[in-house]
Amino acid sequence: MDATRISKINRLVQKELGEIFRRQTAAQHGVLVSVTSVSVSPDLSIARIRLSIFAPTSGQTPEDILRSICQNTKPIRYELGTRVKSQLRRLPELTFFIDDSLDYLEHIDELLKK
Repeated sequence: MDATRISKINRLVQKELGEIFRRQTAAQHGVLVSVTSVSVSPDLSIARIRLSIFAPTSGQTPEDILRSICQNTKPIRYELGTRVKSQLRRLPELTFFIDDSLDYLEHIDELLKK
């Protein structure tokens, strides 16, 4: 499939999932889930979504929140499907990962300061 088409699908899925997570986490004070990147396979069967999870006051770890998101993949995928039904014919399976690139950058900065 064309690379520009894949990148458009990546941006579309990222935008819509970001809005879905913003609405779902509005009820939970102190929790912020943002979609940092989406990578859809060329055959549109799998979407790998990297999430940045910030929950300092909720008492939950990012891993707990990710586990909860993974358990609710079907309702999230359904809501995503209702939002993009006019743009996509086939909706990919969603797999979620924690994006730890910011933690890695902080670790590198600490090592460079020493």
